[in-house]
Amino acid sequence: MKNKTIFVACDTSNLNQINKIIKNIKTKELKIIPKFGLQFLEKYKSDFWLDLKINDIPQTALSAVDSLRDLKNCKYITVHANGGLDMLKAIKKKVKEVNKNLKVLGVTILTSLNNKSLKEIGHTKTVEQLVLKQASIVKKSGCDGIVCSANEAKMIRKKHKNFLIITPGIRMPGDDLNDQARVMTPKDAFKNKVSGVVIGRSLTKGNIKKNILKLIDHLNR
Repeated sequence: MKNKTIFVACDTSNLNQINKIIKNIKTKELKIIPKFGLQFLEKYKSDFWLDLKINDIPQTALSAVDSLRDLKNCKYITVHANGGLDMLKAIKKKVKEVNKNLKVLGVTILTSLNNKSLKEIGHTKTVEQLVLKQASIVKKSGCDGIVCSANEAKMIRKKHKNFLIITPGIRMPGDDLNDQARVMTPKDAFKNKVSGVVIGRSLTKGNIKKNILKLIDHLNR
């Protein structure tokens, strides 16, 4: 199972809680990488994902990337695909100068949204249509992959075979959906050919070590 990458969402600004999560998610069974938000921007000694979700005019976006120069263990950053092709190209070019090992992931339609939500904000296309279009733009820009729900992953994989596809909106069987609209279990997500899954509360709420064992058992079934 070491070929399955699990990104654990450390969605807290409490440094002690983050350290607790990092300490308890360690296992030889899975490749686990913590995902930090803007709450935790400092040096970290192992690989991590910094979830910046950059979305601005190209020059401002480049300033955000330049600030990552000293974060050598940052392996992934996120940018919004709807920032446009020029922004995505500019960010990818800048990243090559800052850290050649840093992967840029384009965030597509958030997993908290569905077709009804999109209609409410003025879109006429479905979630699948928009995600497919955004994935093509991200690919054209030279970025390394996308963030989308596992529901669209199989469709994207057919069109873009050598592309990183990371999926949030992951819940263990029986878990509450909370603020997510498009969800899937870890096992089903990997069946849809995703590169990695993002799991938050299903792992970090309660007994973290037991939750990790539960995840391993779920993936082994």
